[in-house]
Amino acid sequence: MIRTGNRLNDQMRPIKISPGFIKNPDGSVLMEMGDTRVLCSAMLEEKVPPFLKGTGSGWITAEYSLLPSSTNTRSSREASRGKISGRTSEIQRLIGRSIRSVVDLEKLGEKTIWIDCDVIQADGGTRTASITGSFIALFLALKKYQQAGIIDEIPLKDYVAAISVGIVDGEKLLDLEYIEDSAAEVDMNVVMTGSGEFVEIQGTAEGKAFSRQDLDELLALAQKGIEELIVIQKSIMGE
Repeated sequence: MIRTGNRLNDQMRPIKISPGFIKNPDGSVLMEMGDTRVLCSAMLEEKVPPFLKGTGSGWITAEYSLLPSSTNTRSSREASRGKISGRTSEIQRLIGRSIRSVVDLEKLGEKTIWIDCDVIQADGGTRTASITGSFIALFLALKKYQQAGIIDEIPLKDYVAAISVGIVDGEKLLDLEYIEDSAAEVDMNVVMTGSGEFVEIQGTAEGKAFSRQDLDELLALAQKGIEELIVIQKSIMGE
């Protein structure tokens, strides 16, 4: 199959990450993967959820939203409906789990860092772009807290990034854009750390069942993409 921009099956879309994109958050980036654009930000709250009070441990939580004009047909604001959708709730929890997996919450202390991911343009892979961008936004915020004396050290244990893979027309593809994702026989989102450990694998056979060999090949493809993303993260973070 011919992909947009004639990219190869194992090639990601053009990536652009703009740190410090807005001034009010403690850390922010505009994460662009092809035509998908997500504004990721991190802000501190000097308290923790009730279940963590007195434990000395901090918390990281996430909120995710699609702006009404981010898709071809207008998506109504969930606030106007009075509740968030199941999809939004699931993505928020995924982002939070992914970021917490590489943070030493005890070293953070009894503080909450809010991660906000606002999709301003959606063309596939919004949840994976949110995770990759949020990690950088978090790092920028933690660096600011360390410089201000709020924390003694940056409590990160590893890097984390995410990417989509899938099978479309019988071919295994890395970083699906919307037109590919909507036609995928198999759709998968993979979250991994810099040391190559899996945080989460979300895989679904949309058209037909897939084999163990298919799974192994898709995971290898995802690992290739995530390793490339982490190289980009390191270059932005100065490491």
